[in-house]
This record gives sequence, structure tokens and C-alpha cells, in this order.
Amino acid sequence: MVGAVFRPSAVLFACGMNSVRSPMAAAITRTLFPREIYVRSAGVRQGELDPFVDAVMAEIGIDMASHRPKTFEQLDESGFDLIITLAPEAHHKALDITRAEAVDVEYWPTLDPTLATGSREQILNSYRGVRDQLMARIKKRLDWAPSPSG
Repeated sequence: MVGAVFRPSAVLFACGMNSVRSPMAAAITRTLFPREIYVRSAGVRQGELDPFVDAVMAEIGIDMASHRPKTFEQLDESGFDLIITLAPEAHHKALDITRAEAVDVEYWPTLDPTLATGSREQILNSYRGVRDQLMARIKKRLDWAPSPSG
């Protein structure tokens, strides 16, 4: 498959607590591929809503108000074509639960911006960095192209 990119029809993004990285990735993917890719996110452990995620996603026009952190066990869906893990613990969990399934699991090492310290602006910059890294990686992996209508 030289030059061609497999674009899955159903993607699950996973991280530690489904509070920061995986919901950002899922929301970006939904925005870039509306009605093209079914997208969900999950975490290994139950997380809490993160106001910094709301702030940096609102900067690019994405509303995170409907996101509720979920664990793998709380997912109502299965049958994903691709699981993208953003933290080591999520990668191990995804490999463990998909051993008997035909699903691709990819690990995208992604910094945890909740570990950032400093001023509010420095912390927001850490979240923006993760958001922008995820945006670039998603566009490349899923072969995004802007719509011809502009």
C-alpha cells in the first residue's frame, strides 16, 4: 500500500483519564472528519473535566461542553478499526483488551500537559502544544485535506 493511507471508519482515542489528551484528539477528529469517521475516547481510569482543555479548544472553535470522561469499561461501543493510545498505560490496556480482535493499535507518545507548572499562560501554552501536536498528527495519519469549498 505504498502512498495510500488507510483511513479507518471508527477510531478510539485513549489516554490515562480521558480528561485531556484523548478528548482533545477525539474532538479534533470529529471536527476534521464530520460524518466520515465515528470517533470516541476513553481512559484507563475515571477522570475529571479539565477547564484548560475547554479554554484551548475554544480558541480553535471546538466546544468541549458535552464531553464526559469515560473509562474503557464504560464505553458502549466496540468494533473500532483503529485505537490510538496517547499514554503508556492506555497503550498497554488497549493491547490487553484487543488481543483477540482484528483492530490496529497505534501508540502516539503525547506529553501530559497537566504536569505543566508556572503561570496560567505557561500552563495554557503546554495545553496548546499538545492540541497542536495532536491536530498535526491526526491530519497526517488520517490524510486530511481541506474541503474544496474553502
